[in-house]
Order: sequence, then structure tokens, then C-alpha cells
Amino acid sequence: MMRSKKRAFTSFGATLLLILGFVIFFQRTFRAVIVSGPSMLPTLRSGDRVWASSAYWLVGPIKQKDIVVFRDENSATGYLIKRVYFLPGDRVDFFNYPRNRSVLEQPFTIPPGYLYVIGDNRRVSEDSREFGPIEMSRVIGKVVIRP
Repeated sequence: MMRSKKRAFTSFGATLLLILGFVIFFQRTFRAVIVSGPSMLPTLRSGDRVWASSAYWLVGPIKQKDIVVFRDENSATGYLIKRVYFLPGDRVDFFNYPRNRSVLEQPFTIPPGYLYVIGDNRRVSEDSREFGPIEMSRVIGKVVIRP
């Protein structure tokens, strides 16, 4: 007499599927980034590891004073880490004006879909004062975990 084997979906199988789902979600929405350079001192030091998330529905939208990681083809690492100072529609103040614009021109307002970012160590930071606002599409994620 031959017995038929029944397959049962066990709690162990469900746990494995749940773990697999979490790993895939984490891999797609979080990225570990190593800080390189002094532009974010004293907040972040060179060699610090931060975690950035693109899951804005989970961590909240980007707002002023958030730290973001964004793509930059001109940097050695391919990305930069800066603090958000102005959002779309904000008017840039005199002290943070882009260096390639005169303060005598019309007030500089951040266009829709862009962010104005500045490093915490302003004396050495290359940021939006040098290269202007960055497109939101270049943002890899918002820093959610830092040392």
C-alpha cells in the first residue's frame, strides 16, 4: 500500500517567506552609505556609516534640515551627502545665495522638483551655493540612521 505525501504550509514556511519579503523590501528601499570628506562635520565624520531610505511613505517626506544622499557624477564616490536648506518654492536668503548669481538680480526661488542643499561645514563644502539646486530625481534617499 502506497501512502500519499501531503504538503502542508507550516509556520516555518510562512516565517521564511516573511523574512524573504523583509529582505527584499529592505534591499530595495534602504542603502548603506559611507561618509567621505569633511563637508558634513561636525554632524557626520569621514568613515561614518549612514542608512538612507527612499521609502518616504515610511520615513516621511523630505523637509528642511533633513540630510539626503544624492547622485553626483563629479564626485569620487558617485554620491554626495548634504543637508536640505530650501524646498521647492522657498526663496534663498542673502547668506546662502548661489555664487554664480548676483544678489541684485531678482530673488532666487527654488523651482518645483528641486532641493537646495548645503553641507554643515560651510567653509569646505561644495554644495548648492556652487552647483545650484539639485533635482529630486537625483536623491537616493533621506538619511534615517546615523551614528
